[in-house]
Amino acid sequence: MANKNNSDLAFRSSLICLAGVMVAVGLWTHSFKKVVVTYFMGLAGIAGVLLPDWEFFDRDLSQWTQPVTVDHIRPDDVLRPRSTRFRFYPVRTAIYAGVYTFGLYKWWSYVSQ
Repeated sequence: MANKNNSDLAFRSSLICLAGVMVAVGLWTHSFKKVVVTYFMGLAGIAGVLLPDWEFFDRDLSQWTQPVTVDHIRPDDVLRPRSTRFRFYPVRTAIYAGVYTFGLYKWWSYVSQ
């Protein structure tokens, strides 16, 4: 239950930060269209970080194209006291950094027009 509360807190904090960024963009650019683009880019970013099923991606790379079956779920994975959701993975971090850097660059070039 504590992990669910932490996830909810992270989600709420992210949405509050996004609202702050939207207000700043609106005041700086005076453009409703750019505020809306900021909103959707922010939601995509939040969804990309907080919503993926990390246990799905912790499997072997060759298994990513196949759904997780009940046979692959072990009872100790479901009932474990500490989730692996926020473990550090270097390759995943590098991929996220590259994708979000490109997205932020495109967003910033649009907002600063």
